[in-house]
Amino acid sequence: MVDQQLITTAVSLEGYRIIKHLGIVRGITVRSRSLLGNIGGGIQSLFGGQLSIYLDLCEKTREEAYQYMIRHANERGANAIINMRYDANEVMAGITEVLAYGTAVVVEKS
Repeated sequence: MVDQQLITTAVSLEGYRIIKHLGIVRGITVRSRSLLGNIGGGIQSLFGGQLSIYLDLCEKTREEAYQYMIRHANERGANAIINMRYDANEVMAGITEVLAYGTAVVVEKS
């Protein structure tokens, strides 16, 4: 089972030795803001500053993709993920895809 403390954007984990590479793992989700959320975000944008409605949506979307990636790594038998990244694309106006991906590995303390 993947230990969330053993997920890194680096290509290695200090203090651990990679004993097996299990391949690329990914988690993907597609989200949109509701009509009411878009109205609220539009009103917030009139005043400038941080748009908390959209910030919340983005954070939840990334977290969901991250958890799907961990689930995929667990299915492969990994206990760590290295070289983790996010990618996002607009599928169509107002609909965004977020992908979390990395390399699933089995590590042991060095």
